[in-house]
Amino acid sequence: MAIVLGPNRYGKAEVRLVRVTRTTATEHELCDLNVSVSLSGDLADTHLRGDNAHVIPTDTMRAVVYAFAQDRPLPAIEAFGLRLARHFVDAYAPIDTARVRVLEYPWIRIPGTHGPHPHAWTRAAGARYAGVLHGPAGTEVCAGLEDVTVLKSTGSEFHGFMTDRYTTLAPTRDRILATSVHARWRHRRLDVVSADWDTSFRAARDTLLRTFAEAHSLSLQQTLYAMGEAVLTEREDLVEVRLTLPNRHHLPVDLDAFGLHNAGEVYQVTDRPYGVIEGTVLRDDAAPALAELPWR
Repeated sequence: MAIVLGPNRYGKAEVRLVRVTRTTATEHELCDLNVSVSLSGDLADTHLRGDNAHVIPTDTMRAVVYAFAQDRPLPAIEAFGLRLARHFVDAYAPIDTARVRVLEYPWIRIPGTHGPHPHAWTRAAGARYAGVLHGPAGTEVCAGLEDVTVLKSTGSEFHGFMTDRYTTLAPTRDRILATSVHARWRHRRLDVVSADWDTSFRAARDTLLRTFAEAHSLSLQQTLYAMGEAVLTEREDLVEVRLTLPNRHHLPVDLDAFGLHNAGEVYQVTDRPYGVIEGTVLRDDAAPALAELPWR
């Protein structure tokens, strides 16, 4: 029986950088990124013989990320990821495929005496995501949201589920629904050159969150599908939406022992264990995603 080298790749993970664009002496813009690069290609010799002639040091990958961050203005993270991925494939002959993942952390200006402060911020929750794959099979881009927490205090039910002797959950016609949205949406491949990345991102994000808020929920699974369906209905540039929605449980507290009635106002928040709902919504005529697309 022969032993062979299987699929492999390597790279630099989580290159952290902050880019300050100094528009004037006191008016600044802030961009906070976390960039990961992964490369594959003609790399068998380094695994099998320790021959590093085709290996680009991961330190070099980090330097490229920092150097490209000098672009002014710094483009949308999808475009930044595309530039990095194409560079690594075009500049280094042994490399045929590059995967780039970018997270952008949002900061908002601190209110000042005369409006938003021009060079002071506070960190907001969640993150914007971009994933790029560039290789022999083509170029593909996905975008998304990371860890955006949402909650609605009514408009959610859960009942009619299977029961047996292990079931303790009571059905409910009114509950708090809370989750941390992890979303990815895939762009049409023909759009990766001309896409208006910022507009597309904001529209998809707003549709996801609006649908969560407005759609009456009979289950988190139903809400997941409604969110993905709404994005694809409104955005022709997108072909697939993947969602991971952990159920952040809020349980009504029984105050009867204290002689008090809890009219759906006091809840215990539990962080674990928790249910997690995952699903994909896609156009039935969409080209399959490239197997190596960096969804995570």
